[in-house]
Amino acid sequence: MKAFKILLFTGWFVLLAAFFAGNAFAQGEEALNGVKAGIKAGSAKEVARYFNNSVEIGLNGDKASYSQAQAEFVLKDFFAKTPPAGFEFLHQGSSNEGQKYAIGKYTAKSGSYRVFIVVKQAGSAYKIDTIDFTKE
Repeated sequence: MKAFKILLFTGWFVLLAAFFAGNAFAQGEEALNGVKAGIKAGSAKEVARYFNNSVEIGLNGDKASYSQAQAEFVLKDFFAKTPPAGFEFLHQGSSNEGQKYAIGKYTAKSGSYRVFIVVKQAGSAYKIDTIDFTKE
């Protein structure tokens, strides 16, 4: 009987762990999908909803860390100068540490950009840690 209780407890523990891990994965996917929609629309405001307190932004090799408000302004300026004609994810994945990432292609009239996005868990939500646009 004692072995049955241990087995039952272990089973519940595994199920709960799987549920919470799946929930965290879904939150990361939700954040990436929101960022994707914001970039596709050229909406810095929409993308900024997913910014962490500090965000690293890279534009053609020039990288800097910004506050949420500064990062939104930088992205708004980028979208104004290079409005999107299209955006799609080419690859998505996750690291062993729980970070989620996406690699995408941003198309503008002036050319195409490879976009690399990293989201990390910040409290109960996933937030953008890094976003990098590199002209192809």
